[in-house]
Parts: sequence; C-alpha cells; structure tokens
Amino acid sequence: MKQWAAEDLLSIRERAYFYLKNLILEGEYKTGDRLVERELAERLNISRTPIREALFRLESQGFVKTVPRKGVVVAEISTEDVVEVFTILSSLEVLAVKLAAQKLDDRTKKELDLWIDKIETALEENDEEHISHLHIEVSHILYRAAKSPKLYEMLVDLMDYIRAFADIGHKVAGRMDEAMREHLAVLKAVSDQESEMAEYLTKIHIEHSKKAYLDSIDSIKSNKKGEA
Repeated sequence: MKQWAAEDLLSIRERAYFYLKNLILEGEYKTGDRLVERELAERLNISRTPIREALFRLESQGFVKTVPRKGVVVAEISTEDVVEVFTILSSLEVLAVKLAAQKLDDRTKKELDLWIDKIETALEENDEEHISHLHIEVSHILYRAAKSPKLYEMLVDLMDYIRAFADIGHKVAGRMDEAMREHLAVLKAVSDQESEMAEYLTKIHIEHSKKAYLDSIDSIKSNKKGEA
C-alpha cells in the first residue's frame, strides 16, 4: 500500500489528482475500467474525500465519466476529441514559441542549447527509448521558455491528452524520429530568436503529429475489418 505522510489537505488533493491521472495516462486503467473511491482510498492510504474531488476534476477534463448503475469509469477519447486538441494545441504552441523567442535571455538560451545537444546525441545514437522520453520533456522546456504561467498551465493540460494517444501516432514507421527532428528545428529557431520560423515549424510539427495519429487509427480500423 502506498504510504503518504500527513500533509495539508491541498497537497493531498493535488497528489491524489496527479496520481490517478497518471494511472490513466500510463494505461493501468483503460477505457471502461471502474474507478472505485473506496479501493483507491485504500490504495493511496488516504480518505475518500480527496479521491472524490480528484475524480470530479478528472471528469471535468474528460478523462473519466459517471455511468448509471456502474459508477465512475475511464472515458474513451474519441478521434474528434483528438483532432480538436491538436487544433487548440497548434494555436497555443505557436504562441508559446513566439513568446519564447521574443523573451529569450542568456539563461534560457543556454538551457535550450543544452537540450539541442542532448537531442542531436540521441538522434545520432538512434536511441529510441531516450528519444521517446525526450518528447514530453522538450515540450515542457519550450513552454517554460515562454515565461507565461497561465499559458504554461493550459499547454500542460493539453499535453496530458497528447500523452494519452501520442504513442499511437509514434507507431507510424519513422514518426518518432521525425517528430524529434521537428522538435530540434523548433528549439534551434527559438534559440536563434527566429520567431516566425519557430511559429511555422511548430504548425508543421502539429500537423504532422495529427496526420500520424489519424493514419495510425485508420490502419487499426482496417486491420480490425480484415480480421472480422
């Protein structure tokens, strides 16, 4: 059983929320699985109140839903939801890289250049596992570089949805490597304060990611029809 030290209620609420969300994003709980307050409270060794509040918050974000006579279950993210998220993400990421380029200071530039070196090394070594881990980290680096806390918060929430289905798009042959090279190009543009180029490259990256996801979904559906 997970043991948590007695902390203030707000901290426990936040930790319960992020813990449950990660269980969904990492696939431990899948679409249709029930989330029972009592069982989760026992698992986390906390009261049911923060669990109930975490589930309510997750439902407002579309990760779970309440089903009559069944209770709270993990919600299915539809293709339409994914396309909508990509559309919103594109606009907000373009704004983020624009602000990052405009607000670039010596400290941020040094950090970006370090990440550029990390990515180039991972690509040269063809280290797929490392590249996979770098994808989310690089996004956070760019979001922080915008120096806009509210924008960062909105983008991180959207990235949680991306985590839920990014792996599907990465199954398209060569997409993971291609996406990392796109990230690299954006980082370089921001580091050089080429704002318009960074915006353009970001739009292209999001469009490619959306297409890879949709192509993968079409492939999965075709295979299911073939097996029927």
